[in-house]
Amino acid sequence: MAKQQSTNLLAKVGSWAFIIGVIIALLVGIFTTGTGNAVTTSILIILGLIVGFLNVTGKETTPFLLASVALIIVSAAGGNILGQVATIGPYLQGFLQAMMIFVIPATIIVALKAIWALAHDE
Repeated sequence: MAKQQSTNLLAKVGSWAFIIGVIIALLVGIFTTGTGNAVTTSILIILGLIVGFLNVTGKETTPFLLASVALIIVSAAGGNILGQVATIGPYLQGFLQAMMIFVIPATIIVALKAIWALAHDE
């Protein structure tokens, strides 16, 4: 019973980390035209690590990695293009950059967990 409660708590922490990370990335995009400052960057990285450790289960690994790699590629390539859009372009670019800062650590953790699972299976 206690193990189930701690598992539920960890799942909630991972879910909240994801929601807070997306909100911070959105706020960074709205209120700055870059990636923000070192504090917001550090917060996004920490939240991304929490999401990678707590929020992605074994069954979700492949879809998460596919979606996150697609998001990273589109953000990197599309950020510069969207940055050229009049008026809102810099904000879109800032949001996409902040999302990359948030998603990349989670992607690294999930990919390492997947590699470990593949190497560990007998």
